[in-house]
Amino acid sequence: MKKIILIACALTCTASLYAGHSKELKLTSPEGVHEVMFRQEKISSSVNEIIYQVKYRGREVIGNSRAGLQLDNRTWELALARKINQVKCWMDNLEVDSVIYQPAVNKSWHPLYGERSTVREAYNEATMYLSKKDGSNYRLNIEVRAYDEGIAFRYFFPEHPQAIFHKVVGDLTEYTFSPGAMAWAEQWAQAPFEHLAINDIKQPVERALTVELSNGLWVALTDADVDDWCLTKFVASPTKQNTLTSVMYSPVDIVTYYATPWKVIMAADKPGELLEHNDIIQNLNPPCEITDTDWIRPGKIMRETTITTEGAIATIDFCAAHHIPYMLFDWQWYMPCTSHDGDATKVVSKLDMPRVIAYGKEKGVGVWVYVNQHALMKQMRELFPLLHKWGVVGVKSGFVQYASHRWATWLHDMVRLAAENKLLINIHDEFRPSGFSRTYPNLLTQEGIRGNEEFPDATHNTILPFTRMINGAADYTICYFDKRLKNTHAHQLAASLIFYSPLQTIFWYDRPAFYQGEPEIEWFENLQTVFDDTKVLEGAPGKHITMARRKGNEWFVGALTNNEGSAQSVNLSFLDKGKTYLARIYTDGGDKIKTRTQVKCTRLLVDSSQIMQFALKPGGGVAMQLVPVTDQEIKEYKKYKGQVL
Repeated sequence: MKKIILIACALTCTASLYAGHSKELKLTSPEGVHEVMFRQEKISSSVNEIIYQVKYRGREVIGNSRAGLQLDNRTWELALARKINQVKCWMDNLEVDSVIYQPAVNKSWHPLYGERSTVREAYNEATMYLSKKDGSNYRLNIEVRAYDEGIAFRYFFPEHPQAIFHKVVGDLTEYTFSPGAMAWAEQWAQAPFEHLAINDIKQPVERALTVELSNGLWVALTDADVDDWCLTKFVASPTKQNTLTSVMYSPVDIVTYYATPWKVIMAADKPGELLEHNDIIQNLNPPCEITDTDWIRPGKIMRETTITTEGAIATIDFCAAHHIPYMLFDWQWYMPCTSHDGDATKVVSKLDMPRVIAYGKEKGVGVWVYVNQHALMKQMRELFPLLHKWGVVGVKSGFVQYASHRWATWLHDMVRLAAENKLLINIHDEFRPSGFSRTYPNLLTQEGIRGNEEFPDATHNTILPFTRMINGAADYTICYFDKRLKNTHAHQLAASLIFYSPLQTIFWYDRPAFYQGEPEIEWFENLQTVFDDTKVLEGAPGKHITMARRKGNEWFVGALTNNEGSAQSVNLSFLDKGKTYLARIYTDGGDKIKTRTQVKCTRLLVDSSQIMQFALKPGGGVAMQLVPVTDQEIKEYKKYKGQVL
């Protein structure tokens, strides 16, 4: 219904549109950064194809590539007594009728939370109208937008006058690159990465898919507004070199009129710009549909691992002392939690849930609970009102299916139902975001990432910001005191900033008793989870990443290196000129630091004219909080003088 309302409203604005008789659609983004062209190409006397191209600042990004969908409506046509000539490919006998260009859009809006507090939405837009001349009354529109951040297009089916149901069985969209393109590919959302040539992608791989072109450009392929569709991946074409084809997980049954998800192609000179420009995904989703959002509060969260009343009380005390507003009961607070025989309305006997929730309210710590898909399927409509009545603030859904059309709609309807009951949501396991949190911001975060729970190495972590994080927030589940960590503790501190999540999980495998007064824990205490501005200062996948995020007048900076380590510089030119800041710096200090974590805490005065130098150990990192100084602090602390830290 969401798409229908939006599109129906758009169609009422026909007075502001102007039509062209050309069968070619050409668009340039507002500042001329991206260009896109769609045209009809006659393959034979009876076969037409729609071809598109994308350029970035005049340089080719996507060469001649096919666009379109494959449908199999034969059963519905026969059921409705419609005898329609069957063609090999549903797109073959579509013809372009016209191209219409809409007025340019240039505005800004303020998200409830995000990586920046103001989002610019500026694009040029056009629609290509196609129809069949065989008496079938089939029509298809291709809606195209050109942003400076990237190109987006989707397929729209106008209402069919005979109400023939549409069964989409294939996505024909191709992405053709110049020879030599290399992709950072993973076969599932929590998979390790492979660095592959386009022709070597033999198994379907996830989006966002980041590709380095031989001409030096960086490209990301992703999607947006995917609450009523199936999972789509990419695989090398078996017939066309250097070309990716689209792979649908399942058929999609639709009732016209209907819009597919947006396909997004982003290009940039540097890989970090792809991450900086990921607001395009939010912009392609509908605005917030929740009227009262006062109860939606981002923050940090810690897991309670014992599932006991005593353990929960201790964890709440720890959270309250260290500025962590949420605590999570993960699996096994109801049993059996991975079976249809489980009952999530009944709490295990060792846990006094009412007492814990009441104590949390006294301490200002909200309680979340994990619920497996088995219980969600069986009793979600009964459970969500009950959890709200108990005083639970959020649900972490686990092992949910999401890839088929059926389960995708089920999962997004779960988020809607949670909103009706004022419950926050964190979707775990394979699900990846496509901007739905703009429309339903009670969906604070999701996993869909090979995170710290699986103890990935540092090189993997330097790939994630340029790939997975383009999609949106990720619950990386920071571990800190666990002995299985492959990376340094300063790396862990920085990761909590690099991997954006409005609900930032810290101390995933830890308990309050593990804390022994390590001074760097103040980083977690001061860390924000939503920001007013975000900048990628430097980096490349597999090598390193340095980011800066601002909240109010404070900046947080994080840098991660790979398994080999690196010398990193942090240019502070993003700071306000003429101001002095106190830099609280957390680095790996080695054996000289007599704590278990060996994190060195340093305080120095800095300003926007300086470039700080760091020698990051293999698997290491650095975290910094930069705060405008007081008069007393100027007297108390030394200035940074260019030394390597």
